[in-house]
Amino acid sequence: MENSTLHNIYYRLLKHYGPQYWWPGDSPFEIMVGAILTQSVAWQNVEKAIANLKNAGMMSPSALRNIATDKLAKLIHATGYYNAKALKLKAFVRWLGAFYGDDLNKLFILDTDILRQQLLNVYGIGPETADSILLYAGSKPVFVIDGYTRRIISRLGLTPEKDNYDAYQKLFIKQLPQDVGLFNEYHALLVRHGKDACRKLPICGNCCLREICYFHSDE
Repeated sequence: MENSTLHNIYYRLLKHYGPQYWWPGDSPFEIMVGAILTQSVAWQNVEKAIANLKNAGMMSPSALRNIATDKLAKLIHATGYYNAKALKLKAFVRWLGAFYGDDLNKLFILDTDILRQQLLNVYGIGPETADSILLYAGSKPVFVIDGYTRRIISRLGLTPEKDNYDAYQKLFIKQLPQDVGLFNEYHALLVRHGKDACRKLPICGNCCLREICYFHSDE
């Protein structure tokens, strides 16, 4: 990779934390379900819900289509907003069945931009969820922007002129090679750093980005 601030951040994070082996999931479909369930909730709660779905034999599009919505909501109760998320899962698997016959090969062979727009048209799927599905389940070179990423990048003094999802994403796309493995690892490292150090109330003492952080220097 060429030298840039974003490259510098990546190497510092990788040296400090090591590879993250993210996203956890036994299949692309499970990753897609997890991407929907993880909205506004910690991952450990998603793991509980996924375990419940697996134990109930519900980790397939057809099973999720056929289960009653209230029963599905109970299985994913640990994720919070479970009634809303049950409806989102239902909408997603209805779309997957109606347009792709539950065939993920047909889904992911599509052009990335076309598929992204289709995902965004599904009820309950926003940019972060769509991009998580594209990157982690579909191995598409799309950089995922989440709250951790926006917080870290802003504190490092790299906030784009337009403070929105697309602007942050373009920042990464412009400076980094279009590499699925890199995007996967970089996003995972940012999540790890956001949880361990760059919290809402940051723990700056042992931060691997401290030397290049505007937020720390302004304290």
